[in-house]
Amino acid sequence: MREVIGAVPRHEFVPASEQRFAYSDEPLPVGYGQTISQPFIVAFMTEQLDPKPTDRILEIGTGSGYQAAILSCLVAEVYTIEIIEPLARRAEANLKRLGYSNVKVLAGDGYKGCPEYAPFDGIIVTCAPDQIPQPLVGQLKEGGRMIIPVGPPENQQLYLLRKHGSKLEEQAVLPVRFVPMTGQMGR
Repeated sequence: MREVIGAVPRHEFVPASEQRFAYSDEPLPVGYGQTISQPFIVAFMTEQLDPKPTDRILEIGTGSGYQAAILSCLVAEVYTIEIIEPLARRAEANLKRLGYSNVKVLAGDGYKGCPEYAPFDGIIVTCAPDQIPQPLVGQLKEGGRMIIPVGPPENQQLYLLRKHGSKLEEQAVLPVRFVPMTGQMGR
C-alpha cells in the first residue's frame, strides 16, 4: 500500500492554493465544501477493503479523484460517483490526464449507487450517511466488502461490512469525521 500511496501524485488532486500541503497527513479542501481525505485514512480504508487485482470497485464520493487513482493501481475496474458535477468533471479530466484509464467517473447521487455496472466486489464510501444505504448493499456481490463512515458529523464510525447471503456482517473499525452524504440520503 505504501508503494501505491507514494506513486500517486496527491498534489495533482488538490487546488493550486493547497499544493504546498499536499503531502501532509491532513484533509484538504477541494472546492464546493468537499475535501480530499488525509493519506492515512485513504490507506486505511483501502487496506480494510482488501482489494484484489481482478476486483470491480465502486467508490461513492469521487471528490478530487485521489482515492479512485489509488484504487485504480490495485484493481481491474473502478466506478466512481460524484454528486457535484463540476467536481466529477474535474476529477475525470485529472484522472484521464494522469493516465488512470481503468476509472469511470459518473456524476450522480451516490446513495443510489451504480446499478448498471453492479455487482461490485467492493464499495468504498467517502462521505457519511446517517445509515447504510440499502441500494449499495444490493449492489455488493456475495462475499463483497464495503467500507463506509456512518453517523452525524460529530459522531461517525467507520464500518467494514461483509455480505453473506441476506446477512450483512458489520464491524466498527475506527471513529472518523467525513463530509455528510447529500442527495437522496440528505433529504
